[in-house]
Formats: sequence, structure tokens, C-alpha cells
Amino acid sequence: MSQYVMTYDVGTSGVKTCIYAIDETITLMASTMEGYSLTILDGGGAEQEPMDWWHAMCRTTRKLLQSHDIAAAQITGISFCAQMQGLVLVDQEGRPLRRAMSYMDSRAVREHREGLVHGVRVSGMNVRKLLQSLAITRAVPASVKDPVWKYKWVQRNEPAVFERVHKWLDVKEFLIHRCTGQFVMTEDSAYATLLYDPRAGRKQFSARLCKLFGVNVGHMPKVVPSTAQVGKLSQEAADELGLREGTSVFGGGGDAALIGVGAGAVAQGDTHIYLGTSGWVSTVVGKQKLDAKHMIASIVGANMTGYHYFSELETAGKCLEWVKNHLALDEIGIYLEKKQISDSEESIHRSLYDYMMHAIKDVPAGSNGVMFAPWLHGNRSPFEDANARGMFFNIGIDTGKTELIHAVLEGICYHLRWQLEAQDLKVRTSSAIRLVGGGALAPLTCQMLADVLGRKIETVDSPQNAGAVGAAIVAAVGLGRIASLDGAKQLIKVKACYTPNAANKAVYDRYFTVFKTLYQNNKKAFGLLNAQRNE
Repeated sequence: MSQYVMTYDVGTSGVKTCIYAIDETITLMASTMEGYSLTILDGGGAEQEPMDWWHAMCRTTRKLLQSHDIAAAQITGISFCAQMQGLVLVDQEGRPLRRAMSYMDSRAVREHREGLVHGVRVSGMNVRKLLQSLAITRAVPASVKDPVWKYKWVQRNEPAVFERVHKWLDVKEFLIHRCTGQFVMTEDSAYATLLYDPRAGRKQFSARLCKLFGVNVGHMPKVVPSTAQVGKLSQEAADELGLREGTSVFGGGGDAALIGVGAGAVAQGDTHIYLGTSGWVSTVVGKQKLDAKHMIASIVGANMTGYHYFSELETAGKCLEWVKNHLALDEIGIYLEKKQISDSEESIHRSLYDYMMHAIKDVPAGSNGVMFAPWLHGNRSPFEDANARGMFFNIGIDTGKTELIHAVLEGICYHLRWQLEAQDLKVRTSSAIRLVGGGALAPLTCQMLADVLGRKIETVDSPQNAGAVGAAIVAAVGLGRIASLDGAKQLIKVKACYTPNAANKAVYDRYFTVFKTLYQNNKKAFGLLNAQRNE
């Protein structure tokens, strides 16, 4: 009887559940997804119901087993890849005390200001806290969206909730507890709190940093490696999921840690770009580096032999979702009436995305002069500003929807180039870059990114599943089927390559110079329009 691993890729918009066979290669046997909502609140709030994640896990698991005639006993291990830097506060039974605060939540402006932006400052931050943080973590919670400020926001604004807190968990850690009853946090998630000491011989939450930022160290869970078996599936969880009691549960990792593994970008110097709801540029480095000016830090990944030099774009694919809902809705409505589309959520999203790509295929490089800034919910890197917002620039009387949609894609690519160039100031990024995430499904996007960056772009099979593949590799290491996460380099093969078009690159080089001025020229206006709304 064949044996498989099951993975859960828990994103901002939904959970993707996959079943993989692993031998000399990784083979996707079955997959499905289910969506859930993200609640956007006044003042920069972004929240989700933790039980929505769990219920989506349960329904998709049962659906896969039943529709593909796979027995529960054939699933030998389960693993996770999930959105990071959320705040899930739970009681002693692991029940959520409030909705989870998403990584996108930017309400903690006051907490951030009072906790870090006061006293004698260097680079705008309190010098004592800055130096102590850098000495221990080589990073600092400089963003208003960092989870420690969310924690402090709840402490200030919801004291009755805060009094009942037993543990601070991240997204997958909440789900791990539902599966096993264990309160744990993988090393990459622990580091993302910026309260974790990753130095050799320590590798635990720093009591010194917790005290410095006013965090109860007792709220922090036990830290485990991503490949560790953190427990066995409980009878209650097994009944809800439709799996077998005692199935091995592995720690998995956050999306920033595992998507690179699923891309096969695991060797020092490997750079990958992710284009999903959010986006990022990440390069594997041997030693921790920090660029405070451009908000780039070296974060702990699933593979403890190196770090990820990591620069994040808050809204990437989210911009295309906005386009779909607000610019292309009438055309898409006509499209849906004329086409027979599978009723699965993933198929519908893929079909709509393909349709938009087809509609803009003849728009020239530069979108006839129109530019778009992809900062729909603020930005983190290469500048940090929760007040920044998206914009179209240089619209003319002859500008149409196709140019606007094309400009949105270009704006995302311009921003990624900005991040890549910022990384190049301190590390050597790779000449060939792996592109993964749903954005890598469209050849138009891949070619555009190659043209904007002036780099070769490589894609892999099922790039939208890179996080799930990374989680499967983690489980395979934990089960002893693969020696280490370094094996991903041989397992993940390049499917297609895109080289820069010289004529298009010349256009983009000229336009990119303008793109970089859009933020600085509008920074004051962003503050005037949005600062009060974000407080």
C-alpha cells in the first residue's frame, strides 16, 4: 500500500491541502483548496478567525481522501507551510481569545512609537533597544506590523482579553496545537517575533529581550526545529480531519522559510522571488546581515545551515485581486457567462487570472506611459511606511483598462527590482532567479519580470504549490526519507527559463527611474491623508 504525506499551505486567502508521494522525486497525488475571509478594520486592522483555518483544513482533508480513494492509514505524516508574523493569543486549552491579528495589521502605531521611537535615537529607533536587539537577533522590530507591537496593542486596548492569555502562537502553531495538544513554535516562527535568540548554544526566547519590550516570557511556547516530530495526531483531531490517530505531525515552517525550499533555492547565494498575495525577494546567506535603511533582515529559515536575506512587499497578488474586483469585473462577468469553468475555487481563480493575462497581452512595455504603485496596504521594504498607498500615475485621455491592468503587473515588478537592487548593496544575489507563487503561472508575468530585472527567470512545476512542496520535504526529512533539506536542490527541477528582452528592458530602465520617485514625492501627502486613519 502506497504511503504519502499531507501538507497544509495556510495562506491569507485560503488553505491549500495537498497529498504527496516522495521517493526519488516529489509527486503531487491530489490537491484542493478552500477560502476564508480577511477582515479589514478601520485604523489599519487586519484579522482572521483561527477556527476558519481549522475548519478549512478538516473539510479539505476529508474531501481529498474521499475523492481520490486514499485511506487514512496511507498518510504517514502531516506538515505545514503558513503565513507568518500573525498573533494568535490562546487560553490554557488552546482556544483563541480573539480573532488572530494578521501580518498585515498596522494598528499598533502608538505602541510602536512608545516602545521603540523615543529617547536617544539612531536611525529613528531608541539606541538602547536597537543595540540590544542587534546584539542578540541581528534584527529589530522596526515595523509597526511586527508582532510584538500587536501583542502590546492587545495589552493596552483589550486588558480583559490579555489577562487570560496563556500562550502567544503563530498561525500554524495554533493548528499544530489543534492536532496534537502541544504548545510549540518552530525556529523560523520564533525568530519572526524578533524575541528569539538564534545564536549557537542559546536557541530560545530571550528573557532579556522579552523584558526589554515588556513581553511576558511565560507566554512564549517551546521552540522546535521545522523537521521535528512535534507530536502525534490526537483522537479528537483525527476524528475531525478523517485521519488516523497517532499520525506523525511535523513542525513545518512559515511561508518565508519553506517557499524557498519548495523552489529549490536552498544553496548559499540562491535568490528566489515569491508572487502570491504578498511578495518578496529572498537570498540564502551564510551569515546574518542587516540593512536597517532598506528594512532588510536575515531571518531564520527551516534549514539551519543558513539564513534568508529577506525583503517583503505587502501586497503583490493582492493588487491583481483588486484589479479583478474593481477594474475587470464587467469583462469577467461576461467571460464567466460564456465559459464552462470547474466549480473549484482554485480553477476559478486560475481561469480569471488567465483571462486578464490574455486581455493585456498586446499592451507594450511601459503600458503607454501609465505607472502603478503597489502599496495598497502600506509597505515594508525598501521603505517602511504604513501610510503609503497605491496609485496610478500619468493616466491620459486615451488610457484604457488594459493599460491599467498591465501597469499593475509592471508596478509589482518595478517594486521587486527596487528590493533586488537594495539586496545587491550588501549581498550577491543570483544571476538566475527562481520565481514561484501563483504569479509564476503566467508566461507574460515571467517574461515581464525578466525584462524589468534584467535577469534570467526560472520557474518550476506547479509554482503555486512551492510552500506545500517545502512542507512535504520537511516531513520527508522528519520521516527519514530524505537526509536533509539541502536535498531540495536535486529534487526540484527547472521547468522553464525566461531571458530579458533587450528592447523591453531599455523601456523599463527608463521608467524604473520614475517609479522610484513616486514614494518620496508623495510621502508627505500619504501622511496627511492616512496617518489619522491608521491611529
